Amino acid sequence: MKVAVATAAAGTIGTLVSVPREVLLQLQTNVLHADSGYRFVEDGWVASTCLQCPAGCGIAVRVAEDRAVKIEGNPLHPINRGSICPKAHYGLHILYDPDRIRTPLIRVGERGSPKFREAGWEEALSLVASRLAELRKAGTPERFVWLDGRVRGNMGDFISRFTNSYGTPNRIGHSSICSDGAVIAHYLTQGVKAYLGYDWQNTNYLLLFGASFLEAWRPTTRLLRSYGHIRAERPVRAKIVVADVRYSTTAVKADEWLKIKPGTDGSLALGIAHVIVRDKLYDREFVENYTYGFEEYSELLLSKYGVDWAEKTTGVEAETIERIAHEFATTKPAIAAGQRGAMMQPNGVFSYMAIHSLNALVGRIGKKGGVIVQKSPPFKPWPSLELDDVAKTGLSNMRIDYAGTEKYPFAKNVYQQVPESILEEKPYPVEVLMTYYTNPVFSSPNVSTWQKALDKIPFIVSTSPFMDETTSYYADVVLPDHTYLERFMDDVIYPSLGYPVASIRQPAVKPLYKTVNTGDVIIQLARRIGGAVSSAFPWETFEEAIRYRWSGIWESGRGKVGPIRLSRMNSLEEFWSNVLKYGFWADPPYAFEDYDHELQTKTKRFEFHSKAIEEKLTTLAEKLSEKEGIPFDEAFEKILNNLNIKARGGEVFLPHYEEPEFVGGSDEYPFILATYKSIMHAEGRGTNSPWALASWGPYVRMGWRNWVEIHPLAAEKLGIRDGDTVVVESPVGRLVTVAKIRQTSSPEVVAMPFGIGRSAYGRWASKTGRNVNTLLVERREMLSGSAGFTSTRVRISKVGGV
Repeated sequence: MKVAVATAAAGTIGTLVSVPREVLLQLQTNVLHADSGYRFVEDGWVASTCLQCPAGCGIAVRVAEDRAVKIEGNPLHPINRGSICPKAHYGLHILYDPDRIRTPLIRVGERGSPKFREAGWEEALSLVASRLAELRKAGTPERFVWLDGRVRGNMGDFISRFTNSYGTPNRIGHSSICSDGAVIAHYLTQGVKAYLGYDWQNTNYLLLFGASFLEAWRPTTRLLRSYGHIRAERPVRAKIVVADVRYSTTAVKADEWLKIKPGTDGSLALGIAHVIVRDKLYDREFVENYTYGFEEYSELLLSKYGVDWAEKTTGVEAETIERIAHEFATTKPAIAAGQRGAMMQPNGVFSYMAIHSLNALVGRIGKKGGVIVQKSPPFKPWPSLELDDVAKTGLSNMRIDYAGTEKYPFAKNVYQQVPESILEEKPYPVEVLMTYYTNPVFSSPNVSTWQKALDKIPFIVSTSPFMDETTSYYADVVLPDHTYLERFMDDVIYPSLGYPVASIRQPAVKPLYKTVNTGDVIIQLARRIGGAVSSAFPWETFEEAIRYRWSGIWESGRGKVGPIRLSRMNSLEEFWSNVLKYGFWADPPYAFEDYDHELQTKTKRFEFHSKAIEEKLTTLAEKLSEKEGIPFDEAFEKILNNLNIKARGGEVFLPHYEEPEFVGGSDEYPFILATYKSIMHAEGRGTNSPWALASWGPYVRMGWRNWVEIHPLAAEKLGIRDGDTVVVESPVGRLVTVAKIRQTSSPEVVAMPFGIGRSAYGRWASKTGRNVNTLLVERREMLSGSAGFTSTRVRISKVGGV
């Protein structure tokens, strides 16, 4: 495998790696037998898929004497080509975590303490099913809420099939506390409500906003490989410019770090766009043929968003903005992209629209070395769903997070609205909550609101394999899932390569404990509820459902399984055997400049002037005008105020600047707190791994607990030295941590890592300090419902005052 990694050139989109035959022979597989299930490998390699982040990297798990002893990258898999990031290596610690939940649990003590008794699966499933059946019998299935986080592959559809057949509209994901600002910005400009891919390996200029390209963006391994390729393996060395409030690892490795004020990423993008338009550096052919509203946008840029204005708002010098704009527009191809740091503010969607519009100005949408739209595998459609009257009535209710309503008109999910609705009992009470791959009292801002809300819910079910904070303190029943090295499911790669790739996550070893795949738990709950809910699941196991969906790939006749084309296979059984052997299917190459695919707006163009915003707000205003008997203009004004939009006139529909908002007065709370993810952050699931904890912050030489990064000038003023114990206080919380003296974009900015600092999750995780989210006061972005993780001001003092 090492040989394969060494010989696999970074290549371009559409290529697969040629791997020595001796390496392929090592990729043994768990062989499926209809009568006896798996014949587990006793000594060899098992192809599977990592789940330490949503990238979907292919892995090969070394099994010796029935134990997983090593994780390597699958050298054939196109997303990571044999490489893996640090998170993947400590996957063994997830499997062999000594503090895993080993059997179903039922609470025996009061909430707030981890007091449970062990139970059998029959008892636990019957208890949960009976509570769910009671709601349907009462005609209130909408009072059941399914809350989930990292859902991969076909599991999301499977969960939705369960909640829909049951009759609740409340399957609510965590995307609003992730990066929905970008997703909605893509939809409003390009018509694609998803993350986009980037042809990093063929670009020559990267302009990154609030993005930890080398640490916490996804897919991590592909980004690391791309960085090495564009910086050292090509004749042309790409330039990287990073605008960020932190001196991140990416900023350290970049050619240039732009020290930007928090919440002003959109202002910088607008200033750069001003120069591109003013100096006529834009791609005329693309703008004329494939965009809508350019004249309107250019007038706004030239009249309002000049470089002097951008300097004043961002702190980046006007001369630098001029130079960066010329470099970006004249270095082809170039990419402008951002992540959470650029959008976790009330102005997030409009800021990201401004960032993404830079790609349209220079004509890099759908082009080699530019922005691409990920394609999906040709899975077989799910069987049609026959809903009974109870389900139809339940699904007719409004969601409790108000996603897609006038409150959050473009939102997919509004995770942080859930506790507020629970406490208010609006639009109705919540009686049963079930969580999957999510931990709201740890992962979300407004932690105290979640705690109060969970206390109010009569019955809570967790599927976590670990005793996380929500499970430990609030769950009434625990139905523990397998870890990903014991579980059968599938995955679809994170948007990146453009062409479709699907992977299999198969057990490398037998389950260590009495845990069950949550996909199979869903089937068992459906059987116990009965009726139309049970009929919605004609499969005996979740694995059978996955195989049903993958039969569509076989029927398409497209692509390859590992190195073998489907056209060379003779049967579905042979296809499936190869899927288990090699771990994935792919259909390269990506077809560039297919604008029917790239541009999915109603106008079939990139919309500087977003028709989606215009039509949605107009419709909302018309409904409000009719409802309240007020003039349309007055109704439109109320809609803008409710959505916290300060712009007026045609500017509302264009990328524009909205002032950032912060909680806490600057006199009492002089610092703006930015939180971020370390490369060791495995979506909150890695903090009971000694390897991960020891390596959490190598750039500040910190591990095992959290810390706060303070600008040298601010530290000097406060009399704080590196390693001092300090108190960080916000308007809603207080914690004690360690000071690390490190550059930020200005003395006003401090930074803390998220994911470390816990009260539960295991013997090591629970001793890592306090959760930084307890300090956060959220200021929400209303179009998308995205959380404001950078909206909080804090003060810092040295413990003891000397």
